[in-house]
Amino acid sequence: MARLLGIAGIQMNVMPGEDNTRSMLAKLDTVRALAPWVDLIFFSELCACGLSKKQSGPIPNPALDRFCRWAADHAKWLIPGSWYEQSHDRLYNTAIAIAPDGTIEARYRKIFPWRPLEESAAGEEFCVFDIPGKGRIGLCICYDQWFPEVARSLAWMGAEAVICPTATSTPDRSREIVMARAAAIANQMYWLSLNGLGAGGIGQSVFFDPQGTLLQQGGEGERIMTEIIDLDLVDRTRKFGTAGECQVWKSFAGFRTRFPVYHQDGSQGAILKTLDPLQVYKKLDEEH
Repeated sequence: MARLLGIAGIQMNVMPGEDNTRSMLAKLDTVRALAPWVDLIFFSELCACGLSKKQSGPIPNPALDRFCRWAADHAKWLIPGSWYEQSHDRLYNTAIAIAPDGTIEARYRKIFPWRPLEESAAGEEFCVFDIPGKGRIGLCICYDQWFPEVARSLAWMGAEAVICPTATSTPDRSREIVMARAAAIANQMYWLSLNGLGAGGIGQSVFFDPQGTLLQQGGEGERIMTEIIDLDLVDRTRKFGTAGECQVWKSFAGFRTRFPVYHQDGSQGAILKTLDPLQVYKKLDEEH
């Protein structure tokens, strides 16, 4: 049986500092009405809270409960972007995957907060989850995609598609699109980068397949991006090679030389001795 997965990425306007839950739920109802075949729906980074830490809290929480009920009522997989999660004395930027029965299937804390601005604590664990009968999905958030180790780790853990909610409003969005395609090609998997609008970013969401083919690119307006992805294409690409040529993972399996950079902690590289300390610009709460 073909492993076809219906997806919908919702590129929507995010009101700064406000609870955007009601608008998100309305968009979900639109997807259900217009594309009932969709299995998995996802939003952009920090969409529900309007990028504001003032709406942070523990997980689960009342707003998240509404998404869990919606997922259960309509038997859909749902990733409602990410949230500012308060856990003990730390604040995390956390993405949640909700199963069709309304339970939280996976939780991912952003490993690489964007340090020039984002002050949330760094997560420590990569995240994949399984959709029964379909395949394995990985999660990362925005700035994580600048670090190829994240994409490679998710692929190493068996991810066949990675969902990457973002909130990029800076000119480097064009570079992120390049990196999204590179992650798809280098790891031979789907890469689904969903950006917000308004406070949530400048749009230009992109879906790439395991061959690096652009499936869709959102513009700078609201858009529901629906697609049927074929997870068997991941198997075929890894088996026969990208463009029928490069069998990346098979080559990697036969590689016996160790990579020294991965046998020491991240503070030991010689390159770091050439750099000034990381500069912090300003606090997010000054704007939101």
